[in-house]
Amino acid sequence: MPFPKIDELVKLFSVDVSERARVLASRYGFRDYMVERYYMMFSDWSVVEELLKSFDKGLNKVVRCNTLKVSNCGYLVERLSRLGFTLRSVSWCGYAFEVLSEGFVSLGATHEFLAGMYYVHRGLATLLPPIILSPKPSDRVLDLAAGVGGKTTHLSQIMGGSGVVVAVDVDRVKVRALRSNLERLGVYNVVVVRMDGRLVPEVFGEGFFSKVLLDAPCTGEGIIQVDRSRRFKTDVVDLVRASQLQYELLMTALRCVCSGGYVLYSTCSIAPEEDEFVVDLVLNDFDGVEVVDIPKIVDFYSGITEFGRFMFSDDVRRCVRTYPHVHGMEGFFICLLRKL
Repeated sequence: MPFPKIDELVKLFSVDVSERARVLASRYGFRDYMVERYYMMFSDWSVVEELLKSFDKGLNKVVRCNTLKVSNCGYLVERLSRLGFTLRSVSWCGYAFEVLSEGFVSLGATHEFLAGMYYVHRGLATLLPPIILSPKPSDRVLDLAAGVGGKTTHLSQIMGGSGVVVAVDVDRVKVRALRSNLERLGVYNVVVVRMDGRLVPEVFGEGFFSKVLLDAPCTGEGIIQVDRSRRFKTDVVDLVRASQLQYELLMTALRCVCSGGYVLYSTCSIAPEEDEFVVDLVLNDFDGVEVVDIPKIVDFYSGITEFGRFMFSDDVRRCVRTYPHVHGMEGFFICLLRKL
């Protein structure tokens, strides 16, 4: 089936805004339709207000020790401690550390950073997709929207620098930063291709990859702590356009992966229109794909099966979510799919 027409989806995505939503939106500086949608998700105004407040709290940056260059991450922690940084180990990722207080210099200006001993993530949730996809050294991995390479380099690290990762992005500036990060971190098993990700099957053929990571371009409705303008710059039309691109990229990802292979779909958005809606549409439109249970690395929330005018497949419960007011990290959506 073709993707629904934009005008049709704008009507379906639109909501009637209550007076309570208008009041909270004015108080916290959000678009009122966003606040109404949060109530549709949680059915509790007190929880909605907790979420809105949580977006005012900053995120702790995360240092990912680069085990391709550093054999003992304790050595890195010791060196950064001497520079005034206070770090806390991440219980579910032995080579990652939350930055509780900054040091005498910027994290991006230390000798250790320039030597490629670590990568700086904006928050904890960005570590999850590569860990959940869990590529092996024997895998051929596609990073379909690689950006500046945070997840690309993490995938390579998990693979021990073996196998191959093809990192694709259409943005020239991001690709330049990606190449710089690969060089700095000593990553040598990544091939960088600047192109529209939707064209990958025409270049590599269908079923070439054993695993695909699609951290899709999105509205960023889960990282308002990082960019406050996301409280008010996204309208319903933007949501529709984002979901259309995400649908096309996810359908492409499934074409790229071999039978029995895995596709991990994630967004830094808590909008069901970009998350469960997209997965549900793909489950209906792509023959031979299933949602796979995700290990309980953190105390995830399950995927949403009912939202406004939509009833999604019960399978999307296996997708997972994180929220800033619950997990103390970015709002994130993650879904692991297997091609049958």
